[in-house]
Amino acid sequence: MSACLEGEDMAGSGTMSDEQTVALSVVMPAFNEERTIAACLRRVLAQDTVTEVVVVDDASSDGTVSIVEALQSEDARIQLERHASNRGKGAALRTGFARVTGNIVLIQDADLEYDPHEYEKMLVPIRNGRADVVYGSRFLGGGAHRVLYFWHYVGNRALTLLSDCFTDLNLSDMETGMKLFRREVIERLDLEEDRFGIEPEITARIAALGVRVYEVPVSYHGRTYAEGKKVGWRDGVRALWCIVKYGCCCRRRDAG
Repeated sequence: MSACLEGEDMAGSGTMSDEQTVALSVVMPAFNEERTIAACLRRVLAQDTVTEVVVVDDASSDGTVSIVEALQSEDARIQLERHASNRGKGAALRTGFARVTGNIVLIQDADLEYDPHEYEKMLVPIRNGRADVVYGSRFLGGGAHRVLYFWHYVGNRALTLLSDCFTDLNLSDMETGMKLFRREVIERLDLEEDRFGIEPEITARIAALGVRVYEVPVSYHGRTYAEGKKVGWRDGVRALWCIVKYGCCCRRRDAG
């Protein structure tokens, strides 16, 4: 059976029944986020659907771990996983995905660029039985958007366009840091990228599965490099390579 046909089988699940109440697992990669992680965790835990938050510390050298441990003592929903060396966002996500127990999995960066109060908006297509994956788009409108770097905006749009060419999806924001998945989708992703190349890899692999992908508009409160932003031009170059690599390899696998 092809990946697309498997995706169609998943699409027949319909709306979520009472027995399938949303149990939301949040995976939060963190690297030197002592300035924001406490506020971010509190906002995440304030959402009624959140049953666990898996924080994956990627060898922070600041007070990130001690802050998470203090909050963990107050709320048993927090799990802390630690990398001995800095491996990157992709490696942190793989660690987190392997630990989740909820039926829905969401990626939340620890830097407050994305607002946890918008989880319910992200969940609507899942609750209605229409989606298996939901991307929170910064470019669809409908939410506040901090005005920052023009060339980052151009780069994001260009990478999304190229990704769409390879995946045949019509996404507006492939690089978004807020992505939501049914757990069974996560379990079918064989992810490899350690760093920010994970974003185009995830998109290529879900496209190859043939599952139903939705976008919803979300607000975006971007930060400057002085405030701790970590994505740079080298990550953009790697993303280009990953779009081509995984776009071609996943498409060939699907065709086979």
